[in-house]
Amino acid sequence: MSAPAPPAGPRRRRVREPVPRTAVKVKLSDTERQQLSERADQLAVSIPRLLVESALADPDTGGWVAVREQTLQRRELLTELNELSHLTATIANNVNQLAKVANTSGDLPAAHRLHQMLTEIEAVLEQLRNASRQL
Repeated sequence: MSAPAPPAGPRRRRVREPVPRTAVKVKLSDTERQQLSERADQLAVSIPRLLVESALADPDTGGWVAVREQTLQRRELLTELNELSHLTATIANNVNQLAKVANTSGDLPAAHRLHQMLTEIEAVLEQLRNASRQL
């Protein structure tokens, strides 16, 4: 069975209720502005978002900044795991190619290369273990 065809014509967007917003003006010294800007950059958010989330955060959970930092660290770890997964797949492909040569020819001229690959595999596996422990 195939999936149903998408409807013809332009897609309709869901109408959302407007959220009333109020602007708040905050006066800062140049030093305060610089400090807020640096902190917002570290957390990959805007200065207004930093102020709102920090002010409304529950202090019992370590605050919004702590949660945001954990989220950024987790994102970095997941990126590293993805890269390690790709590297592992590449190594596995190379091992399969060497095994095919060995099986068809009966000898293994690249035995030292297989030994090097085993060392690489062990290193990648150790990195995967370390990264998964941090999650």
